[in-house]
Amino acid sequence: MNRPLLTTAARPLTFTIDAINERGETVPTAIAGEHPLTLYVDKQEIVTLMTLGAAPEALAIGYLRNQRLLGGIEEIAAVQVDWEVDAVAVTTRHGCGIDARRTERRTVTTGCGQGTVFGDLMAAVDDIRLPEAARLSEATLYGLLEAVRHHESIYKQAGAVHGCALARDAEILMFVEDVGRHNAVDAIAGQMWLDGLDGGDKIFYTTGRLTSEMVIKTAQMGIPFLVSRSGLTQMGWEIARRLGMTMIGRAQGRHYLLFTGEERFTR
Repeated sequence: MNRPLLTTAARPLTFTIDAINERGETVPTAIAGEHPLTLYVDKQEIVTLMTLGAAPEALAIGYLRNQRLLGGIEEIAAVQVDWEVDAVAVTTRHGCGIDARRTERRTVTTGCGQGTVFGDLMAAVDDIRLPEAARLSEATLYGLLEAVRHHESIYKQAGAVHGCALARDAEILMFVEDVGRHNAVDAIAGQMWLDGLDGGDKIFYTTGRLTSEMVIKTAQMGIPFLVSRSGLTQMGWEIARRLGMTMIGRAQGRHYLLFTGEERFTR
């Protein structure tokens, strides 16, 4: 695989401001960053994302992957982020940009900071096949939740962000935070493409709620297990059940609710 040429342009993740507490005292307080980042593909403007700026190159790649606007990492020649103009330029090897017909229809999703899905939200869902032999044990789930609890995060410093993690068993392989959970999952999807990682033996963890968008993106990465400390939506539940995905919510400490895919879960 020809790895694309990448900048390394992460922004500072927190900024310190003065706030006044209930006693009238000035308290230096960390807050999360938030920056507009306009995505261009072969000079064609696609969308403006609001992001923490932790992994802008992976975010751009993952966005194109999860929107099904590009078919593979091999199509990308370069990803260049320029914060002076708040833009990320993706150059493809074919140089033709994105077919306008693929970006005509948009669905605004329930993601924090508003996510956008191009095309039919349900397109190609029935073509996804998750590995039937994959299993998740209760002990592994508890181990993952403990690893997440101890993981250093921007949320602990400043709040105002969502986090997503990619794990193998209880080992966290990637942990990404952003102002919207859709950005965090896209950044992980992009890094998986860059690293050539298969999702069949992985677990995806999110701090956000389990919506249709989150289920579809996890399935597109080939990941059979989706875990959240939050709840779920009806459409998220219906799609996960349709795909045979094991979806677990309200997962904190030694508490959880198993919503779908109980045949993959062992106690």
